[in-house]
Amino acid sequence: MSIAFPSIPAFGLGTFRLKDQVVIDSVRNALELGYRHIDTAQIYGNEAEVGQAIADSGVPRGDLFLTTKIWTEHLGGDRLVASLQESLRKLRTDHVDLTLIHWPSPGNAVPVAEFMGALAQAQAQGLTRRIGVSNFNTALLREAIAAVGAPAIATHQIELHPYLQNRQVVDFARSQGIHTTSYMTLAYGRVLHDPVVQAIAQECSATAAQVALAWAMQLGYAVIPSSTQRANLQSNLRAAGLRLTDAQMQRIAALDRGERLVNPEGLAPAWD
Repeated sequence: MSIAFPSIPAFGLGTFRLKDQVVIDSVRNALELGYRHIDTAQIYGNEAEVGQAIADSGVPRGDLFLTTKIWTEHLGGDRLVASLQESLRKLRTDHVDLTLIHWPSPGNAVPVAEFMGALAQAQAQGLTRRIGVSNFNTALLREAIAAVGAPAIATHQIELHPYLQNRQVVDFARSQGIHTTSYMTLAYGRVLHDPVVQAIAQECSATAAQVALAWAMQLGYAVIPSSTQRANLQSNLRAAGLRLTDAQMQRIAALDRGERLVNPEGLAPAWD
């Protein structure tokens, strides 16, 4: 008997590059403002601080959707489960709601079938409610699907913003019933200065950040923007209530220029 879990919340808090007291403050402020989806990763080096902020918040664990990601050195079938158990210890919880493979194994050192199988084992053991992948291309998604089946893959988290709309891999994922999570939705802040986005923001009496985030959510993606400023955290949250017109959506669609900002050598796959 399969267990149905709540779908991935459309809006969450990212914690990439946030460390020590900075990440504690960011998570604390976000939880106070009403965020309930927190995204972290083993390689961020902040799981313990995220866990501390959650524990200190007093928000019931059952009200939270917590995501972490397995780093490449832990992808081996004999290492993945133990690494996730260590993440749970740091996060002060007995399970996460979603565990992603952060990047495919460099040079295919660990086959996709092996690490997806290990991830499915972690799910079977109750360590994670859902499983998924991140930074895959279409070919790797096909391998992941062959390993565990498309219905098992809760989301594919990829760089996706107005300047890199990643339509080929998104369309393939959608054809398989796989949800997409957008990271870097504001393109390191570059989108905030875009004249088209700024014009739409003015039309909507909104901020440029709210427009970009609303655009992604309106396309069906989850978004996980990060901020160290409480005012920005609060402002970003309002994007969930913003609805763009079809014409405005089309103007943002026209901004795509294949501008990839995250492409680490030796780690990134051959992108579609």
